Amino acid sequence: MTVETVAPRPRSVRNLRLHGLLYLLPALLLVLGIVYAGIGYTGWTSFYQWDGLSPTKKFVGWGNYQRMLDDKVLWRALRHVGIFAVLTIFLQMAIGLGMAMLLRRGLVAGAAVYKAIMFIPVVMAPAVVATVFRDIMNPDGWMQSRMAENGLGALVHPWLADPKTALYGIVAINIWQWTGFSFVLYQAALAQVDEGLFEAASIDGASALQQLWYVLLPQLRTAHLTLIMTGCIGSLKTFDIVLLTTGGGPGRASEFLTTYIYKQAVVQFRAGYSAALSVLMLVVAVTITVIQMRLARLGED
Repeated sequence: MTVETVAPRPRSVRNLRLHGLLYLLPALLLVLGIVYAGIGYTGWTSFYQWDGLSPTKKFVGWGNYQRMLDDKVLWRALRHVGIFAVLTIFLQMAIGLGMAMLLRRGLVAGAAVYKAIMFIPVVMAPAVVATVFRDIMNPDGWMQSRMAENGLGALVHPWLADPKTALYGIVAINIWQWTGFSFVLYQAALAQVDEGLFEAASIDGASALQQLWYVLLPQLRTAHLTLIMTGCIGSLKTFDIVLLTTGGGPGRASEFLTTYIYKQAVVQFRAGYSAALSVLMLVVAVTITVIQMRLARLGED
């Protein structure tokens, strides 16, 4: 006597889709319920004049956005973000690539130690970094006091307290902390470089500079675009280092969009206008991302 086994019926496509949605549901609720709901609420608040505390709000329509056009502090903050982005992104890329090439060629003993040293600042808390550099860039701090005692008084300067140098002091801090990120990305990208192209270029008589420009840099294009994209968005979101070192001063000399939003919302109780500024920051960030993604696709084609 034989027993016939019945093969299980395949699950329908609808059931598979349902099970997939159930797995995605927690993440969807998190994104929709917190991120997008928060964005929507911010956009709704931007149409009101409100202090963020009182139960009554005054509808002003596009008034908060019209106010931006005449807000000189806002445009100054945006200019600071642009200067900060250009300087930090390209200097970090140049230093990170240089260090990655130097350690890759084995020209330095103890390369593993230097790699760790390069990356340690990336994982340090901004509060720690800001506290240390406030002392370093303070004329009464330990480092500049020692410099003055050892004949380097010409370098003693209130870098973060001088309106002419405050922004560039923050640039220096950011470069110190985040160059390790560029270094790690370039190190991974260099591992994928085709060495045969350098040999062919050398046979054709290409100099070291020509090999760098025409052979190496094009092969690192993905790393370049990644660093530029993350650097632009990171510059736009920079907040903690600025707040903990200069607070946007002196005299708005290092004001960023994020610190300006914070002051409008928390210090001056202008929740409606700060929400409009937040929407502006979101629009700028999305625009930068879309442009860079389009450029990346054009390059691939």
